Amino acid sequence: MNHMEETQRRLSLYLEVSSHNEEPCLPLHTSIVLFLLSYCKCKSFKLYLVSTEPASTQSLKSQIPECLDVSETQTEFLPQLVRGCRLPAVLDETGRLCRAGLAVVLRYIINKTLDADPSRNDVLALLGFKKTCLKACAEVSKWTRLCEIGIPSAVEEHLRNPTNQYQQLPLPVLTLEQRLAEPVRVHNDDKIRRKKLQEQRRNKKNESADGQRDTDWESKSSQLPPVCDELELRAALAKLSVNPIPALTTRENSEIRKVKTTDLPPLEHVFAEGLYFTLTDVVLLPCIHKYLVRCCLQAHNASTLHQLPHLLRWYNRVQEVPGVLQAATECGMTLSSPQVPTSGLSEPSLPFVGGPRPTMTKLKENGIEADFAPHPCPAWTLPWDSLPGAINPTEGKMSNIRADRKRQQLNNLVAMVTQLARPGYTVVDFCSGTGHVGIALAHTLPDCQVILIENKEESLVRAQSRSAELGLNNIGFIQANLDYFTGPFHVGVGLHACGVATDMVMEHCIQAGAAFVVSPCCYGFIQNAVKFTFPKSKRFQETLTYKEHMILCRFADQTAVQLPPERRLIGKQCMGLVDLDRSWAAETHGYSVQVMTMEPESCSPKNNMLVGRPLQKIQLTGNTNA
Repeated sequence: MNHMEETQRRLSLYLEVSSHNEEPCLPLHTSIVLFLLSYCKCKSFKLYLVSTEPASTQSLKSQIPECLDVSETQTEFLPQLVRGCRLPAVLDETGRLCRAGLAVVLRYIINKTLDADPSRNDVLALLGFKKTCLKACAEVSKWTRLCEIGIPSAVEEHLRNPTNQYQQLPLPVLTLEQRLAEPVRVHNDDKIRRKKLQEQRRNKKNESADGQRDTDWESKSSQLPPVCDELELRAALAKLSVNPIPALTTRENSEIRKVKTTDLPPLEHVFAEGLYFTLTDVVLLPCIHKYLVRCCLQAHNASTLHQLPHLLRWYNRVQEVPGVLQAATECGMTLSSPQVPTSGLSEPSLPFVGGPRPTMTKLKENGIEADFAPHPCPAWTLPWDSLPGAINPTEGKMSNIRADRKRQQLNNLVAMVTQLARPGYTVVDFCSGTGHVGIALAHTLPDCQVILIENKEESLVRAQSRSAELGLNNIGFIQANLDYFTGPFHVGVGLHACGVATDMVMEHCIQAGAAFVVSPCCYGFIQNAVKFTFPKSKRFQETLTYKEHMILCRFADQTAVQLPPERRLIGKQCMGLVDLDRSWAAETHGYSVQVMTMEPESCSPKNNMLVGRPLQKIQLTGNTNA
């Protein structure tokens, strides 16, 4: 294979270049991707450094590993699918599937590394237990959102505007410090904790036999925060196939085996996810390194390091992982070993309590009740008997009963979208899964362009395969958290978008001036987010507290068919109230919104559907505020 053929077969990886004081610089998400490529020694990608204006990246040469094949380009020259996403992004060889967003791209780099060299157990370990590290999308996982978005954004904001920040910690960094102070829970930790107890008792006996210890040293050491002892370190290094400390093979004695699990000593953090070095550590290292460098350079800010003992210990520990120092050096990061201070922070969380009836009564007394609009076309249906098999939900290997309900759900959403769409429109299926909605829309609306956005790679690859089987040419695919999509569109649709993902879909549509058809799900996962807080509308805010609104969300999930009818009715009313708040908030942005029930009502316990139309004519605009 010649060099040109090899280049054509490689995937295209697009990384952002920004500017500071009119000089090009690498955003943190670009630095993180480069660090992983270096750590994995991955050469499966052709890299493009993307800037908004013509600019030389020669000054960035020291931050880019020499082994990578890198070119420069500008935003205006990007492929259409990539141009509609926030970087980083990877475009496949067909140009039809784009993977975007930090966690998605990093996991894909790991998978391509393993495809090229399946023996890389150290790279496989980055995916964590059951290969789920940073797999959950940021819309529903607080941990993914903290690592992928919260900490990088907070550190970059701190680097841009350090004024008046010397004495305060960025909240996401403090959150990470608190997380590292918590005990570790890992698979099969009972066995590890029993070994730890056995070692503690053995060490205690040895100390007693050694006689009087140095009381001055003991007094000083008692002031230090807990240190990862040898057993946790041994477990971590063994996972990395680097085990310089001989592992104990002695079985626990009967006295240790009889100890209750609740009485066993906790395990201390070695790395961010617990005992083992994972992709999370890869994401955090460039962020925390740049933050610590700034703190150490600023004398006023040095005092804040005393609030980060666990984070500093983690930073030192990560540097002991084989390959990390070399990868950091190749990316222009000179890692140091700061002294660990002697104090930490912790903050207890409050339990969630409450019930729905007082909250519903309070709303009713203020003239607020769930209001469901009549369905405009309850009998409309797709011609399922004449449709190709790849469009039918039964193709997805689900039961006949579930497939029948899925067809009913699709009837509702496709009916609403066909009323809103016009030839030439772009329709986006958010949280598309394996493409049930998007593929049906692409087939039904051949004069429209349909884009499927989904976080799970396996689901989107299956959707792409179904699309290819149908020969659809008006469809594109983006693997990303929906917050990374910034392209223009006319109609947004989301079937059972989980928790705040529904609000993010509506937010995307409102910012793009697009109509929307959304069926919410998982109300209990709703929580305050960066872009919006709850309640959302003015009337609800004047009536309910955040806690009272969370009570509505919690009981809106009480609609399962096995529950008593009265309980399901309360759940349906809570669903209606939460979605009424959403609809009123959207109306303040110039929308007409209806909350209706899908037909038949039995098609899903989560059968609400919000249909929003901008009062002004739809214009094709991008999500400029993303």
